[in-house]
Amino acid sequence: MGCEELNRSLFILNPNAGVIPAKLIIPKLLEIRKNELSCFKSLSIDESGTHIKQSFDKFDVFIAAGGDGTVRTVAAELVGSQKVFGVLPMGSGNGFAKEFGFRTNISSLLSDIKKAESVKIDVIELNDQVCLNVAGVGLDSFVAHSFDKAKIRGLWSYIWQTFMNFFLLKPVHITLQIEGEEPITEDLFVLSIANTRQFGNNAFIAPEAKPNDGIIDIVLVKPFPKIIAPLFVYRLFRGTMKNSKYIRYIKTDKPFTIKTNETRFHIDGEAIEFKGDVVVNIKKDVLKVLKTKHSKRPVPVSS
Repeated sequence: MGCEELNRSLFILNPNAGVIPAKLIIPKLLEIRKNELSCFKSLSIDESGTHIKQSFDKFDVFIAAGGDGTVRTVAAELVGSQKVFGVLPMGSGNGFAKEFGFRTNISSLLSDIKKAESVKIDVIELNDQVCLNVAGVGLDSFVAHSFDKAKIRGLWSYIWQTFMNFFLLKPVHITLQIEGEEPITEDLFVLSIANTRQFGNNAFIAPEAKPNDGIIDIVLVKPFPKIIAPLFVYRLFRGTMKNSKYIRYIKTDKPFTIKTNETRFHIDGEAIEFKGDVVVNIKKDVLKVLKTKHSKRPVPVSS
């Protein structure tokens, strides 16, 4: 794909998503380049999905320009197809973008589009919902729900919501039933389901997770004395969580079910509610992701 074929890429922009200055600058930069690329401004999940379906045969590459919600919305429409997915990150966490080397640099992204290299990755499904990065229930999901209601976005708002939810945190009673294995019943602070390593902002909850190995990494965080929370935060950002006696890691390629009375989950940092059992499985090599020059992931390049 060369310069003359950039019009085969479509940017799906959520103009209301993201944090300052990205939400102010990126829409203007896309407008300046309107003669060399196509951009659709979407104000809802339904609108994004409808436009992608209508434009499916016109474009080869679909770029999500927004936060984690926009990223997951666009990716969900491309799962199982030969279309290529990319990200122009504008959000608070940008977990998926960080994992695959996407940066807030339109020129660099256009250069990657011209090279037309891609990698195939897995996605996780929770009931009928697609997860690219990390999903779960517990502290991180409670923070996601609080952050969703907050009037102020950005990293510091997220840190504040995390602090407040941790202060009030009580264990969640969970039964984890992996197909063909004995059920695991625990009271947990966090149960995370990981396809990649991080929540976002380089917070590595599952340092060994790989997005193309057909494996789901399950992280069980047992209740721990809250006084040692700073040590947990340090290990989270250093990627050394496995050194804690309060952490248990499980790897599986089998479907499993989560049973809990707690309804507040998150998927890729987005607040979501599940009532009843949550069935989790993995779909291997179903999403083609644009390869960037900044990517450090050891994932084979697709043609």
